[in-house]
Amino acid sequence: MTFEEVLIQKPTERAQCAGKALEEVLVTAKDNDSLTVGVYECAKVMNLDPDSVSFCVLAMDEEFECDIALQIHFTLIQSFCFDNDISIVRVSDVQRLVEIVGGKAEQFEDAHCVLITNPSDGSWEDPALEKLHLFCEESRRLNDWVPEISLPER
Repeated sequence: MTFEEVLIQKPTERAQCAGKALEEVLVTAKDNDSLTVGVYECAKVMNLDPDSVSFCVLAMDEEFECDIALQIHFTLIQSFCFDNDISIVRVSDVQRLVEIVGGKAEQFEDAHCVLITNPSDGSWEDPALEKLHLFCEESRRLNDWVPEISLPER
């Protein structure tokens, strides 16, 4: 999908397309062992090797909306992503995110942040990841700095 194609899409189409692309990228990244799950684990990766981070997903659901500590972590992660030119999105269904990244909810108790990193042998090209980067770029042009994406239902 080209940047021009993204521009002419309606907002609901853009969000649906981005949701499908995000699911596809997460599955591919999991298969390539390029996922980091958890706020603290993601913070470690960002601190040690920020150049390896390709994309960031923040997940929030109603249960944690009033968690001040989590909100502070999100603010710091967002700031880091902005400073390091890392595309970032927000999803509102932590449980669905856990299903996609593979595992049981108990395994990923802290699935509020997921990083997609480049494999150790260099960066990987993925059309779905490119769609997400274009989606984020267009959202920033519309002053939506951390766009929310709905993950497709199973």
